[in-house]
Amino acid sequence: MPTGDAKSDYAEKKVLDLILGAVAFPAPATVYVSLHTADPTDLGTGTEVTGGSYARVALTNNLTNWPAATGTAAVKSNGTAINFPTSTAAWGTVVSFGIWDAVTTGNLLYYAALTASQVIGSGQTPSFAVGQLTIGEA
Repeated sequence: MPTGDAKSDYAEKKVLDLILGAVAFPAPATVYVSLHTADPTDLGTGTEVTGGSYARVALTNNLTNWPAATGTAAVKSNGTAINFPTSTAAWGTVVSFGIWDAVTTGNLLYYAALTASQVIGSGQTPSFAVGQLTIGEA
């Protein structure tokens, strides 16, 4: 299970401004999960998969898709399965995922390395089961 507390610089600044300054940060109505062959950084760099029918997966940003954090750990996990399109060409070795505020480009919010990298060939449908993506500080 990929777990990460890697919040992008963009998200870190928004949280700081919200808590220390009361500058409102409207949460995006939809977030987009991406796959990467080179880890993103706090700046949103890295190498996102391209081609072969790849597309980020859109999730309505609500408590069904991202249930409320509970317990003593400050973590959230996906509440619904995340299914990418079936690849029509090799996507390479996927090593991490990201969560963005836009379907293309946009601002990286969170990212984490996968527990085990996955080679995605043509005809595969990558997915994350419920609870498989965990973001926060475990």
